[in-house]
Amino acid sequence: MHIIGNLTIYLALALAIYAFIIFIVGIFKQDQRFVDSGKAATLAVFILSSISMLILFTVLGTSQFQFEYVASYTSSDLPLVYKLAALWAGNAGSLLLWAFFLTMYTVMVAYSRKMKNNPMIPYISAIMLANTIFFYLILAFVTKPFLLLDRVPIEGRGLNPMLQDPGMILHPVTLYLGYVGLAVPFAFAIAALILKSTDAFWLRMTRRWTIVAWCFLTLGNVIGGWWAYLELGWGGYWAWDPVENASFMPWLTVTAYLHSVMIQERKGMLKIWNISLIILSYALTLFGTFLVRSGVLTSVHAFGDSNLGGYFLIFMALVVIFSIYVLMSRYHLLKQDSGQFESFLSKETSFLVNNLILIGATFAVFWGTIFPLVSEAVRGTKVTVGIPFFNTVMSPILLALIFVMAICPLIAWQRSSMKNIKDNFMIPAIISLVIVGLLVGLGMRAAYPIIAFGIISFALLTNLLEFYRGVKARRKVTSEAYPTALYRLMIRNRRRYGGYIVHLGIGLMAIGIVGSAFDSETMKTVPKGGTIEIEDFVLTYENLSQQREGLNDVIFANIRVEKAGKDLGYIQPERIFYGNWEEPSTEVAVLSSLREDLYVVLSAWEEDGRATFVVKVNPLVQWVWIGSFVLVIGSIFAVWTGKYGNVTPRYKGPKRLVS
Repeated sequence: MHIIGNLTIYLALALAIYAFIIFIVGIFKQDQRFVDSGKAATLAVFILSSISMLILFTVLGTSQFQFEYVASYTSSDLPLVYKLAALWAGNAGSLLLWAFFLTMYTVMVAYSRKMKNNPMIPYISAIMLANTIFFYLILAFVTKPFLLLDRVPIEGRGLNPMLQDPGMILHPVTLYLGYVGLAVPFAFAIAALILKSTDAFWLRMTRRWTIVAWCFLTLGNVIGGWWAYLELGWGGYWAWDPVENASFMPWLTVTAYLHSVMIQERKGMLKIWNISLIILSYALTLFGTFLVRSGVLTSVHAFGDSNLGGYFLIFMALVVIFSIYVLMSRYHLLKQDSGQFESFLSKETSFLVNNLILIGATFAVFWGTIFPLVSEAVRGTKVTVGIPFFNTVMSPILLALIFVMAICPLIAWQRSSMKNIKDNFMIPAIISLVIVGLLVGLGMRAAYPIIAFGIISFALLTNLLEFYRGVKARRKVTSEAYPTALYRLMIRNRRRYGGYIVHLGIGLMAIGIVGSAFDSETMKTVPKGGTIEIEDFVLTYENLSQQREGLNDVIFANIRVEKAGKDLGYIQPERIFYGNWEEPSTEVAVLSSLREDLYVVLSAWEEDGRATFVVKVNPLVQWVWIGSFVLVIGSIFAVWTGKYGNVTPRYKGPKRLVS
């Protein structure tokens, strides 16, 4: 296994270098034989990366502790699913996973039926292979997944208990699929610049790739938040941790990109802006990888024992310098045939405002993330930028973004009249004001949540109104029943209505996020039979029990819950003490409803039976998860292959003999 595993790494590196060179030779010589050889070598790299993954899964699953990676992240008593999930628990395994996804995407593009006879293929493949070579250099010489120990331990160190959670099985995989997926539109953009093909062809070809990457990036962030909520025990799902920020920044820039490309496709505008956005997005994925693996910032998500940061910093610098050089060398072409904004009251302007808000949000998160590093470099002391800074800065930005999201669907292209605005926005605005009035009438007094709920309802209504207007217009022509008209309207306009569903999902998530303004918390030590009251809940602590689960001791409290006099049953917050891990972990007990979550943490206990609990009531949290589910459905709907979608554009750039 050791020899075969290492052989797959070194062979994959050699073949990736060969494929990169042979693609370049094929491009210069315009000889299809070289390009075909490069494609075959790329496929071989993917097969080798798959074999590497299978071997690492095998040695992890069978507890072969002679391998350093297996001994470092698993133990015999670990359930099989977590033994396998340990593949992405450390640097070597997670970088192998990254290389696997990168080669998978490269093969999918190179052998895509829609890209047949397209001269961009060798350029795109060479760019993605340059990235592959970097990752395989790291795997071959810096952090090796198949390194053997001099002495074979009887038992492994085990997996960090915080990672033994279903969320951690899915979170890294989805996040990497998003991160690595952004390499595809980046490669298309650079290839288009090199080929001097500055029309919207590369945008249309990469639209599905970008949405899929964005969708996985969204899923990665949401699943990470869900894991943090249930596993870390601090009562929230997003803490503006540096590593959380690292995955949030490319999400913001790609969201901006997905909106601004529509202006280029329709009006031929923002060519430089769109290419800059995709370069920035890919650079931010590398920056995030640098943060996670450099150890320069403290985070519960970081690989603290890593020395890889310098390598990623150098690689990121090379990628950015090369990209800017290619972009500037084609600046004169991108400036040609670029349209102009005709009116401030237009869809183009609303998209541009949307982009500026998203880029402003990216800069705010970036500055808050790196400020401790800047402070340490300038003043010699590392300061902490905490949650209050990010909440203060990002809350108005989020509201502005949702307001623009409400405007975009209903405002007209080119120029919108005041009559158009009045006709489209009057009803949603009146209903939103009524909702605000109801909230005030129900006793809500905090200004920010009232304004936020008003804007969110306005956004949800304008997007729903677009469905109604579409169905109404279709029924005038076809006289179809409402469900039929809605179904046919949507499947014939998947991209448009998929986007509206995504907007609805974001609106629902925003409801949950604003709900955090009403969180309440108490911490209390109570004897057996004692009660804790919070909001309408009454919690009665009945007793503390202990049970053995494998090598672990589990201490749990039995708590009866009542709300407004109604019995809701029992919950059991836990503390787990591991046989092979020093730090115990906290397993929170959560009682969920659409209105609120009752969140209970067993904090401590005494010999006389008294126990201390942290109890929180978190309103509307479930809407964060529901909204993310709707958002993913909208993304899938927008890219789903259908009878009326996926019309492949034709390449119109300079002709080449190779493809």
